[in-house]
Parts: sequence; structure tokens; C-alpha cells
Amino acid sequence: MSKMRALVLERQHELAIRDIDLPQQVEPGQVKIKIHTVGVCGSDVHYYTHGKIGPFIVNEPMVLGHEAAGTVVEVGEGVTHLKIGDRVCMEPGIPDANSKASRLGMYNVDPAVTFWATPPIHGVLTPFVVHPANYTFKLPDNVSFAEGAMVEPFAVGMQAATKARITPGDTAVVLGAGPIGIMVAVAALAGGCARAIVADLAQPKLDIAAQYQGVIPVNIREKNLVEQVDRLTDGWGADVIFECSGSPKAWETVMALPRPGGVIVAVGLPVNPVGFDVSTASTKEIRIETVFRYAHQYERSIALIASGRVDLKPLISETFDFEDSIKAFDRAVEARPTDVKLQIVLDQ
Repeated sequence: MSKMRALVLERQHELAIRDIDLPQQVEPGQVKIKIHTVGVCGSDVHYYTHGKIGPFIVNEPMVLGHEAAGTVVEVGEGVTHLKIGDRVCMEPGIPDANSKASRLGMYNVDPAVTFWATPPIHGVLTPFVVHPANYTFKLPDNVSFAEGAMVEPFAVGMQAATKARITPGDTAVVLGAGPIGIMVAVAALAGGCARAIVADLAQPKLDIAAQYQGVIPVNIREKNLVEQVDRLTDGWGADVIFECSGSPKAWETVMALPRPGGVIVAVGLPVNPVGFDVSTASTKEIRIETVFRYAHQYERSIALIASGRVDLKPLISETFDFEDSIKAFDRAVEARPTDVKLQIVLDQ
């Protein structure tokens, strides 16, 4: 253990930038990374404001942050695909490689997974972190640290698009224009959808989403979404529905949106159980898919960003210095409708 300066969630509603003991010994198969950029995620903010997410409770001080990019500064024994000086981003969840879930390729649902900034695991809002090399991915020269720190949330969108089994030319509907909703829309378009109808209550978020070619914004304060989807699909319905809002209300009408044989992908996580129209789902033979984080999506995400097909830079609303980390989190708590992604830079 070494004393490291970090952004520490001391307890609910209390953040501090201070020294804390963190592991720095590089074991075989690991690399040490100098952190450059870290994104502020909704889960980080939720721990700050609520002190817990489901069964994960902040019982002792915890370093926040899990969307990160940086530079390799030390390489452990046996690591051959990375070297000192490589610019990288890191997958924050580490499963048990020998678990049944991992052997099935579904390592994201391994019950033994440890995930940065999920109690009791420390996050990465600190200058250096040690991480398994197998979950550390080299960034191409034309992908910035800021974009590298966006790979983590974009991987959720990629997981959703993959689960949807998109066919080229499909029409998608995305419920919710938050960071994940917009990234789901971008991933769906990159995956072959001809258009993505994005629905939300906040016009500023819809305006940001509408910057992407193929996005059709619908403000559900002003327009009936079911009517808009019927109009745009000649009454047939959309091929793919991505529920990204996590709102129980969204599930009340979601069955009216997909075409017969279409698919609903549940991405947002409602706090409580929701009602589910099994009869309509059955009579339309609607396929239901679910998403929890991602598996095997980092390399694909990086490849799309590097190709120029996906540009996530418009989603970065503001960047803060590390010393202003608390200010960044307080800004995130405000949930301004014009904000999509806030980032913190540690290495100037």
C-alpha cells in the first residue's frame, strides 16, 4: 500500500481530496497506469447523493471514478501486448476467469466480479492505478484520452446494440436521451440502423442527440411517442426498442412501439419492479433482451471511434481539473439538461 492523493467519498454527501492507502505493487499479468482522464458517471453521483446502490452500500471511505484512460508506466511479468508509454483505457470490472459465467463468455454477470468504485472496491480518481493487463486496451494514436475515457459508457451502448441483433436498415426507438441513451443511439446507428427515434422530456438533451445523422428527436412533453412511431413506420412499428430511461412509466406503453417480431432491449434499471404486458408481448412475439454493463465490447468500441464512424466528443460537456473534482460532482448533482458527460483531468 502507498499513500495516494485521491477523490474520496467519505460518506453520503461528503467528498474530500486527500491521501489514502491504495495498492501500487505490480504483480505478474498487471500494469501500472498513470491516470489522465476520468469521466463522472451517474453511479458515482448516486453513491455521493444516496450512499448506496441496491445492496452496494458505502460503509467506509471509497475512491470514486471508473471511466478512465491514461498511460502505462510499469509492466508486470508476462505482459506482452502492452509496453511503457502506451496510451490505454481500462475495463473497470474484473471477473473470476474460472467462473461459470466467464467460461460462458458472460463475464459481466459473474457474481464474483469486482468493479471500480463499487463498494468496497476503490475507483480511479487518483494519479496511478494497478490493473490486469487483460482488461487494459491500447488506444490508437488518433483517439484522445477524453475519448478513451468515454469507451466505458459507450461499451454499454455497444452491448445493447449487440443484444438487439440489428439488421441493416432497421428503425430503432431509444427511450431516454441521457448519456447512455445517446450512446445507445450512436451504437445502434453504427450497427446498421437507418434511423434512431430518440424520446425524452428535456429538449436540450434531444438537441444534443440530434447532432448525429440518423437521429430523429421526439419531445414527449409535446408529442405522443406511439403516434410518432406509427407515423414514421406507416403503422408497422419499430424494429428495435431500447429502454434507457429506467422509468417505470416507460414500460406502461412500451409494447405499443415494436413491430410484430420486434425486440425490446432493457438498458435502464428501474429502482422497483415494473408491470409487464405479457399478453401483448406474446401475441406480437416480441423478443425481450436485457443488458448489464458489457462483455467483449471494448475492442469493438475503440475500433469504431478510431475509424471516425463514431464521434463521442460532442457529448463531453465540460472538463475539470483534478483539484476541482468536488465542483465537478456538485455540477453533476445539478443534472443540468445541457450536460451529457463531465470529465476530470488528472495529468495536464
